[in-house]
Amino acid sequence: MFAIVWKRPKRENMKIYHKFLLYKNKWIHPYVRMVLGGMSVVTYLASLLLIAGVVYEHGFTITAEEEGQLKSLYHGVWLVFLADVTLRILLEYKDTRRTFSKLAWVLTALLYLTLVPVIFHRPEEEGAILHFWDFLNGKAYHLLLLLSFSLLCLSNGLVRLLGRRTNPSLILAVSFLVIILIGAGLLMLPRCTVAGISWVDSLFISTSAVCVTGLTSVDVASTFTPAGFVVIVMLIQIGGLGVMTLTSFFAMFFMGNTSLYNQLVVRDMVSSNSLNSLLSTLVYILGFTLVIEGIGMLAIWSNIHGTLGMSLDEELAFSAFHSISAFCNAGFSTLPGNLGNPMLMTGHNMLYVYVSLLIILGGIGFPILVNLKDILFFQLRRLWKFVRTRHWDGRHFIHQYNLNTRIVLILTALLLVGGTLLVAVFEWNGAFAGMSVADKWTQAFFNAVCPRTAGFTSVDLTTLGVQTILVYTFLMWVGGSAQSTAGGIKVNAFAVVVLNLVAVLRGTERVEVFGRELSYDSIRRSNATVVLSVGVLFVAVFVLSMLEPEFSLMALTFECVSALGTVGSSLNVTPLLGTPAKLLVVALMFVGRVGLITLMLGIVRQKKHTKYRYPSGQIIIN
Repeated sequence: MFAIVWKRPKRENMKIYHKFLLYKNKWIHPYVRMVLGGMSVVTYLASLLLIAGVVYEHGFTITAEEEGQLKSLYHGVWLVFLADVTLRILLEYKDTRRTFSKLAWVLTALLYLTLVPVIFHRPEEEGAILHFWDFLNGKAYHLLLLLSFSLLCLSNGLVRLLGRRTNPSLILAVSFLVIILIGAGLLMLPRCTVAGISWVDSLFISTSAVCVTGLTSVDVASTFTPAGFVVIVMLIQIGGLGVMTLTSFFAMFFMGNTSLYNQLVVRDMVSSNSLNSLLSTLVYILGFTLVIEGIGMLAIWSNIHGTLGMSLDEELAFSAFHSISAFCNAGFSTLPGNLGNPMLMTGHNMLYVYVSLLIILGGIGFPILVNLKDILFFQLRRLWKFVRTRHWDGRHFIHQYNLNTRIVLILTALLLVGGTLLVAVFEWNGAFAGMSVADKWTQAFFNAVCPRTAGFTSVDLTTLGVQTILVYTFLMWVGGSAQSTAGGIKVNAFAVVVLNLVAVLRGTERVEVFGRELSYDSIRRSNATVVLSVGVLFVAVFVLSMLEPEFSLMALTFECVSALGTVGSSLNVTPLLGTPAKLLVVALMFVGRVGLITLMLGIVRQKKHTKYRYPSGQIIIN
């Protein structure tokens, strides 16, 4: 006798499955999103509290009771991060699996490892297991991991703002402003200064560091402690790389869940060629920065080792600080008198050469460094192919250097050579009197490089002649390259304006260079940059002359150009300014770092594109 097996039709099974999906999407999923959204808000608050706790612990002298409260705070933040990660994995595993990068999963695994000391007792036997348990239960491991999660969480939240169609220029400006205010608060911590600092000077130094300027309203060497120098160098690094560059890198590299619109905005910010190369461009920016600063640190250390009366740790700290300050074109120094300190002025010519090279590399721009890297790798592949096959590829490749690279390199070389010759001619028997020939040429080169937004000083600028001051002012106004750590109107814009002028004088309708026609948008933006720069400088000098009438017009103009160009050079005027004048200089440094066009795009309401055109009209210009 055969048993009758009843089988549910396949179509009915599919109906039940679809009903389940419908029920899940309609009733369950909204509550899941609500829970995860609320958890995200709690995580953001926990991240801010954690950072505030770490700052308070290292910025103030705390009591045993406060130490216990901070320990409770860290434990609470740890529980929040554990709950957030666990809920995301349990409730939205598919989305989490899709959005989390491999490194995010590694950090998640490291977070779960912190549960080992909670579940298992401390081993009694000596050995590797005991050391592993102590490591997982250590404060350093917990804090480093929680800070990593906090930074990733806040970076991801900042980049997500771009997905809400917020003005990217406004976000960029606000992000710099927030970092400046945070830096000002950190520099006022008791452990960061020797005898305290006023809020105006703290804001001034923080702005100067974030905007990689180098103007100082106080004597940095005698005002700040080693903790204060750590804060300053961190602000310099953040300001040099750019807040959005760092946050975009962390969000994309570790989390990988940015929207298409986010990636388009970030691509425009870092001048990437395509979305496919966006992450690689961010990696190159950070990679170039770390490698160049590391090599510069070793080069500086090799020159100063055993000559300044410092311990090995102090020499390495000095080298790292000045390497970062030079590459980021900041101009800060830990020595009294900046790089004009008597201990450096004799027998350290190579130090000035190393610092100058770091300034040049930081000022030519990351896109050009990437282009030069591509050319170098291409030539190495050709050489390797020749070694393997004994056949040289003799083809001539004319477009290895893109147009931007060629213009920047040529104009940078002209400015450096011309500036060195002019400074040497005007100061050979002036500020450089009494130096050897080698010292004079070294100082001439160094003082031609520094005005291009670095701000280091090796001689008292008040001893320079009027002609040298004018050369300085011009170099400060032009600045470095676009998408670099330098300021000024940028050599790119200056070159386009000059080429446009040549085209007008020659009577041609198109602006052409190196077999390429410059785009109309490049010409418009370059002209607008120059006009805005001159206009802002005129207003700033006019206002500053009313606030500080006792200073000469040349000294005030020099100060304003230095601040707007984020240079940091001064005719010893900055420390003598009053509070209103210092705030004006702070505003100039901020405007110069964010960018005139970028700031105006964030403030001025953008007009929608129209498909109609008015009849053209001619204005008499002669």
